Amino acid sequence: MLRLGWFSTGRGKGSLTLMNTIQECILNESLDAKIDFVFSNREFGEDAGSDEFLNQVLDYNIPLVNLSSKNFRKSKGGGPFSQYRLNFDKEVISLLDKYNPDICVMAGYMLIAGPELSNHYRIINIHPAPVGGPTGTWQEVIWTLIKKRELQSGAYIHLVTEELDHGPILSYFTFPIVGDRFDPFWESINKEDMKESKYSDYSSSKLFDLIREQGLIREKPLLLETIRALSKKQITISKDNGINSNGVPGPTCMNETIENLLNA
Repeated sequence: MLRLGWFSTGRGKGSLTLMNTIQECILNESLDAKIDFVFSNREFGEDAGSDEFLNQVLDYNIPLVNLSSKNFRKSKGGGPFSQYRLNFDKEVISLLDKYNPDICVMAGYMLIAGPELSNHYRIINIHPAPVGGPTGTWQEVIWTLIKKRELQSGAYIHLVTEELDHGPILSYFTFPIVGDRFDPFWESINKEDMKESKYSDYSSSKLFDLIREQGLIREKPLLLETIRALSKKQITISKDNGINSNGVPGPTCMNETIENLLNA
């Protein structure tokens, strides 16, 4: 059985959906794993979205551990959270001391994991961009893809390291963002306007929404099938963080698996 730790701020539906997907497969015994704990950097009462997420964790009877990053920062005098990240992560590790997960999942965790945390646990994270694509938030990624008029988007699951979004990649998918479904929305994007734009200028556009929608529906099976492959040792991680897929060095392309699941 693969023992999981779960890190999430839990502020949006995406975080809740990802956890539900994994836990429901655990409960129906289609996934040989167990979530040993869920850690959230929010506490009850901070936000309606995270409250819903935290209540769902309790409904599943999964051990819940909280430490509010907002309150932690305030208690230290305020200012940028980056100056407190090391001490915050040390406190998190202390709170989780009794758990010994095989791997931890970051799903909607809105803090950067510092070296203290990423060196203590083996952590995987979803980055919503094609391999070699933009870094940053999902909004920044989509904006960059549109601005550069890229032909495809995607996402990958990587090990969390000190180098943001650039740890060794376990698995990935890609999908085209051109063609019959996308082209009418590309026509409304003016190249000249985008030169000085920010992603917020386009975050409500139909093209922006469509790219996000098509990425999200694939992220769920990407995470599920990657955890399943880890539980079956089809994907393995060596002591020096080398990734092997069925004995072959390198990440697993999940395109065919995901498209088959979506079309089933």
